[in-house]
Amino acid sequence: MLSVSLDTLRVFLHVLAATIWVGGQFTLAFLVPALRRTGDGVTKVAAQAFNRVAWPAFGVLVLTGVWSVLTIGDTAPEYRTTLFVKLGVVALSGATAFLHTRAKTKGATAALGSLSGVFALAALFLGVTLG
Repeated sequence: MLSVSLDTLRVFLHVLAATIWVGGQFTLAFLVPALRRTGDGVTKVAAQAFNRVAWPAFGVLVLTGVWSVLTIGDTAPEYRTTLFVKLGVVALSGATAFLHTRAKTKGATAALGSLSGVFALAALFLGVTLG
């Protein structure tokens, strides 16, 4: 059996948090039409419940991401560029998700939720690219 190290724990926590943050956004987005048909306020209750797990997951993503940055050694310029682009996209995902929770109109809610999902998906892709 392979040994388990702190690096293993870091990557596991990062992937778990990404699964919750990215996968949860897409799952909730696809559930919204059905939730709306169920009754008034159901979508809001589901979103609030999701936020209770999503934001801690986002925090774990940021913390394990910083941990990863601190543990990587001297890397190629292309790797560092991709990493900094990913960090920017993660920040955009978090910012648009936060604004989504504060949006006052259905249009703004939809647009910001969509942007957050796109940025989250882009961050996931860049993370896979980084290895």
